Formats: sequence, C-alpha cells, structure tokens
Amino acid sequence: MDKILALILLAASAALPAQPDGLLTAADLADFENPAPDARIHYGDHSLQFGDLRVPEGDGPHPVAVFIHGGCWLSEYDIVHSSALTAALASNGIATWSLEYRRVGDDGGGWPGTFQDVGRGADHLRSIAAEYKLDLDRVIAMGHSAGGHFALWLAARSRIPADVPVSAANPLKLRGVVALAPAPDLRNLHEAQVCGHVIDRLMGGSPGQVPVRYRWADPMENPPDRVAQVLVIGKHDLNWAPSGLRYYEAATKRGDDVVKIEAPESGHFELIDPGSSSWPLVLREARKMLGGR
Repeated sequence: MDKILALILLAASAALPAQPDGLLTAADLADFENPAPDARIHYGDHSLQFGDLRVPEGDGPHPVAVFIHGGCWLSEYDIVHSSALTAALASNGIATWSLEYRRVGDDGGGWPGTFQDVGRGADHLRSIAAEYKLDLDRVIAMGHSAGGHFALWLAARSRIPADVPVSAANPLKLRGVVALAPAPDLRNLHEAQVCGHVIDRLMGGSPGQVPVRYRWADPMENPPDRVAQVLVIGKHDLNWAPSGLRYYEAATKRGDDVVKIEAPESGHFELIDPGSSSWPLVLREARKMLGGR
C-alpha cells in the first residue's frame, strides 16, 4: 500500500473514537509486510475474484483457514494488509486461503455481489484441495473486522433459503469460526453510520428499506449453524469491540457454542499483526479450533 492509500484508510476511520496512544492505527497498515502467496487462484472472472493460497511445508493433508480481510467493506481496503497474518499462519502449519472480493465502491460490490464473492470464494476451496493437499475435514473460517462479519456469515449459509440471492446449495463445511474483532451487528452499525454510512451502501438501503437482506446478511439475525465460534476482541478496541460484544451477548442467549477471548494488549489492528503480543493468542485459538495444539 502506498502513502495515498494510507491516507484514505485514515480518513475512513476518522469518524470513529480515537484509540489510546501506542496502538496500531489504520495508517499503520501501509507498513505491514506483504509476502507473496504460493499461488493466486481466481474463483471467478472478475479481477477481484481471487484467493491467495499459502501452504505449509510437509506432505499434508493440511488444515485450512479460509481468511476474509476487513476494511469497512470498502474498496480502499484490499487483501494486502492481511498477507502478513496469513503467511504467519501458513508458516505455523495452517494453510490459508485468503479471499479477495468486490467491495463497496467496486463494480458489482455491495448486495448481493460482495456476499456472493465471499461464499463462492470459500466454496472454491474444494476445487483446489486435492492439488494442494488440503484437508477439507479441517477447515475454519477466520476474518478480521468486516472480514470477521463474513467469517461468521459463512458459517450460517446453510440456513439461507434458496430464493435469497446470497444462498448456496452446498456451502463449504466448516469446523468453526475464529473471528478477530468482528463487526457482525449490521443494524447497529447502520445506526452508528460507521465508515461514511457504509452499511447502507453495502446492503443497498437501511434495515427498514430492505429488511430481508439484513435478515440473511447479519449473523445477529442469522447465526452460524451449529458451528463453534471464538471471538477474539482487543481490550483497547474502542471503535469495534462493542459490535463484537453485542454479538457475543446475543449468541450466548441463543445457546450458541461461542467463546469470547480478550486480547489484553490489543486494539483493533494488533490482532492481524504477527509481530504483536496478541499473535500467540490468535495462533493458539486457530490451532485449537482445528483440533491441534
């Protein structure tokens, strides 16, 4: 990412409360490493419909994390800033299938294209599993911020009726979800007008205008289908933690298999920085969800 993009990222978060001193900000994402993937594979014809695959050393079959990057659902935030994290997971024995997708501001982004891309990209893992020795019995969804919303949403697709344009006939089976600083409460985020009222742009209207879309797009209303969930939330994440905490309270009341983990030295972005003190916690939860140590 260049300096111009860093300024865009900073502007997108300007309407949110200031973070405590010393924590990473959106502008710091421009300095994150961007290691090349082992393969960049398209799951569709659009230039943004691709995934970056990183495979651990060894014969496999390898457990897999389907990773969805965040960034306020906006086109300005691309896959680059998540590369350091997905590379670190791969170097620790977890293959990563990191999805790029059309976002608000992209041609075809928003409802339903953004959701269709994330779902189609996840399901494409089946098409590449044999070639790259990936274990389809050990697959989790991971995501950060807006990507955490999509990670939870992926685990709920089996509930979506066939006549809804973001449904899937045979969605990828997930062992669980590790959501990092997730932002799943779309109705509340609409009311808060986050990121320049991005939720209305994502959904094509307000909850009152398009309630059926919110019904099937928001894990608050359409929760994961009998899938274990871990929410990792930074103690100092003043901007986005409330969304994840509201979701945790709702999921607990529903009786979901959900755990909340507080990252004591993290704000919002430390959770995707493998050089931070929160990294061992993120790796631990991913390994546990995949059945390892």
